[in-house]
Amino acid sequence: MKRWFGGWTIALIALPVVLMLVPMPGPAQTSGATYTPPRTRDGHPDLQGVWQVLNTAAWNIEDHSASLGVPSGPGVVEGGAIPYQPAALAKRQENFAGRATLDPETRCYLPGVPRVTYMPHPFRIVQQADRVTILYEYLHAVRYVFMNGNPHPEGPIDWWMGDSRGRWEGNTLVVDVIHLSDRTWLDRAGNFHSEAAHVVERYTPTSADHMLYEVTIEDPKVFTRPWKMSMTLYRRQGKNSDLLESEYDCYPDLLEREWDNPDSTFFEKH
Repeated sequence: MKRWFGGWTIALIALPVVLMLVPMPGPAQTSGATYTPPRTRDGHPDLQGVWQVLNTAAWNIEDHSASLGVPSGPGVVEGGAIPYQPAALAKRQENFAGRATLDPETRCYLPGVPRVTYMPHPFRIVQQADRVTILYEYLHAVRYVFMNGNPHPEGPIDWWMGDSRGRWEGNTLVVDVIHLSDRTWLDRAGNFHSEAAHVVERYTPTSADHMLYEVTIEDPKVFTRPWKMSMTLYRRQGKNSDLLESEYDCYPDLLEREWDNPDSTFFEKH
C-alpha cells in the first residue's frame, strides 16, 4: 500500500509541472490575429484550395443529440439558441416535424447561403482579380463573389444562392449576401429564414490549413435580433482531396416516391 500510495503521490506532485510544460492555445491559433497568409499576385490573402467542415451543422446548427441518421454534435450558434420570433419558432417546429419531405434538400434544390458551406461535401475557392469563385461538390453548384465594388442589383430578386458582394478587411474576406430565396433552410432540422435575410460571411485564415468561418444573419421577419455562428474550415490534403467529377446523385422524383412508400429499402441502400 505504501508503494502504491507513494506512486500516486509522486504523480500528483509531478502533474502541475507537466501541465506547465504543455503549450496552451494562444490567440493566434483561434483568431488568426498574428498569422500571415501567403498572397496572390494581386496582393490579397490566398484562400485558394479545397475546404470542408468537420462538424454536424448540416444536420442542426443548434446543440442536438443523436437520432436515427443524425450524429450528435454541439451547436455552432453563438449563445446557444437562435433568437426566433414566437410565430417563426412555431414554423420551425412545423418544419422539424415534417423535415423528411419539407426540407428543400430532399427536392434537390440548391441549399443557399450559408448552408452550402457546411454541407458534408468539400468546396474549392478560386481567386481572380474581380471575383472569387466557389465551386461546391454538392450538386456542382457554382457561386460568384463579385469583388469589383459594385453594389447589389435592385430587388426584389429570388435567387437560390443569393447575390454575393465581397471586400477585404485585412486578412479577412467579407462577403455580403442578399436576395436569398425563402425556400432554402439553414439545416436539416428546419431552421429557416425569409426572403428578407441579410447574411454576412467572414473567411479568415488562421493557419496554412485552417480558416475561421463566421456568419452573421439578420432577418426582421423571422428573428428578434441579428445572430451569429462560427466554425472552422479545414483544408483537404492528399492526392485525392480534389472535388469529385461525378455529380452528387439527387433524384427528386424518386425521393418523393420513396418517402411515400413505407416498405421502401431505398434509404437503407443510399
